[in-house]
Amino acid sequence: QVQLVESGGGLVQPGGSLRLSCAASKNIFSFNAMNWYRQAPGNQRELVAVITRDGATGYADSVKGRFTISRTGAKNTVFLQMNSLKAEDTAVYYCNALGNFRDEYWGLGTQVTVSS
Repeated sequence: QVQLVESGGGLVQPGGSLRLSCAASKNIFSFNAMNWYRQAPGNQRELVAVITRDGATGYADSVKGRFTISRTGAKNTVFLQMNSLKAEDTAVYYCNALGNFRDEYWGLGTQVTVSS
């Protein structure tokens, strides 16, 4: 069973930065892609950032230029660097991994609150 554990969330002022981490219990290069999603109260879960096995990245328009997804194979960890945070970035952020056989795994999420 694959486990994904997020960390790094918290309270930050508008314009501030946070770095989220997602530690996987297996080699992250065994997944087709690893993703960050977020869900704000009353909203649907939305895809924020993607990194494929080959290293290609993609971002939601709302975070492009402010968020960066990266990874380190040595620690089986994926990161989401979030800069210039806005109140509308407030949400629970989830790590997601897509396997080779349509298997999919989720972490429990980490809360990010952007408020003055």
